[in-house]
Amino acid sequence: MSGLQNLFSLKGKTALVTGARTGIGQAIALGLATAGAKVLLVGHQDNMQETESKIEELGGEYRTYLIDLSKVNEIKSNCQKILAENEIDILVNNAGIIRREPAATHSLEDWQAVVDTNLHSVFLLCQEFGKPMLERKRGKIINIASLLSFQGGITVPGYTSSKHAVAGLTKALANEWANAGVQVNAIAPGYIATNNTEALRNNEERNTSILQRIPAGRWGSPEDLVGAAIFLASDASDYVNGHILTVDGGWMAR
Repeated sequence: MSGLQNLFSLKGKTALVTGARTGIGQAIALGLATAGAKVLLVGHQDNMQETESKIEELGGEYRTYLIDLSKVNEIKSNCQKILAENEIDILVNNAGIIRREPAATHSLEDWQAVVDTNLHSVFLLCQEFGKPMLERKRGKIINIASLLSFQGGITVPGYTSSKHAVAGLTKALANEWANAGVQVNAIAPGYIATNNTEALRNNEERNTSILQRIPAGRWGSPEDLVGAAIFLASDASDYVNGHILTVDGGWMAR
């Protein structure tokens, strides 16, 4: 293996990816497996078979854990169970939900559900899996932020607030953990064709206005995020700390 290949290789590493059943989480899990990592797949539904099958086709190694990250009071104990069986080198906090409702009528129930899954679970997972990384003085944490970490969005006040906070949390942890050899960064996807954005793509007016704003002229695919994830998970990013990497087809440049 050449020096360049070694730089991006994840051989011998164990990566945990939340929300790995479909979309961005599945694509990143497959990408990390392709780069050589053993992948721990975390989801709350017992239908991870598609991701598992794809990793098997790659000749990769995986293990699946069914955890409901909306139940924040159970996260610590679930993390301890995983840590009892694995040494985690890479954490990808991808799982998230979105509730669309105008701010004036946005229910507290929806707000709380989004913040619990998108923010509280991310903080707790970083805490629990970050502690052993700090002890070993090495580790990679990749949080999935959003364009709405920078902008306000429409009818998604809970989601926008949570993603702003994920960006802030990423920087706060980087400030504390960089000198211990743990890199904490985030990827901010642009408009990606997933289940979460299906409502937007099905709305002809919104879909058209979004496409007109994207310099690349198309919606992104989950696979467009794989290269960024491998970079941030590998030795190639050892001096990258607290960065929010946009993968957006040029949206933020416009």
